[in-house]
Amino acid sequence: MQRGGRTGPHRDGWGVVFYEGKGYRLFRDAMPSSESELAGLLRELPIKSCTVISHSRKATSGKITLENTHPFVRELWGRSWCFAHNGTLKGVRRRSLDFYRPIGTTDSEHAFCWLMNALRSRFARPPRPTTFWRQVYSLARELDTLGSFNFLLSDGRYLGAYCSTHLSWLTRCAPFGAAELIDDELRVDFATVTQPTDVVTVVATRPLTRNEIWTTMAPGSMTVFADGRPWLSLGS
Repeated sequence: MQRGGRTGPHRDGWGVVFYEGKGYRLFRDAMPSSESELAGLLRELPIKSCTVISHSRKATSGKITLENTHPFVRELWGRSWCFAHNGTLKGVRRRSLDFYRPIGTTDSEHAFCWLMNALRSRFARPPRPTTFWRQVYSLARELDTLGSFNFLLSDGRYLGAYCSTHLSWLTRCAPFGAAELIDDELRVDFATVTQPTDVVTVVATRPLTRNEIWTTMAPGSMTVFADGRPWLSLGS
């Protein structure tokens, strides 16, 4: 919440999606998250999810409106795919679209629709996961030539993180310790809110805590996570 307008410049809307099986709960607001009553409400709700994607927007393309806030969601092969992008892609709107069309006016949503169209055209049915994510990586590399294309993509089972300029991640597992947030006077002892078998990976543009060791991804690389752990690395 604090990065959205208080400790950072990303005050042009925010959104978060919580996957629950094949379903999802999506919350979005064009207000800065640091000032949003909806964001405050979510702090109090005990939503449990195995895959969560959150985004705080700094507008570089498209007006500050609800339809232009991330994450964006589209259906493919009976799954809901969620996408959130950090960066700017010049000229991406010159790429033609077919089945999937944007609702808003951002370069991010256009890129997402182009990506989904390419995948739908390439595969008539769901391919093997490794084949799918290698194709996503190839398409991401193509769009990355247009600017900066840091993004997260998930259907609730896998989470793909592509690094164009900046992305970092860490994995927490037993024995759990305490984490201290950089942006807020908050310290969380994960030993009190986890089970010994839990495994949790957090991916962010920049490290979120000051007392943990984060892995910095190389530009042009992609890591796919499954069941809380790194599952496939591409281009690193």
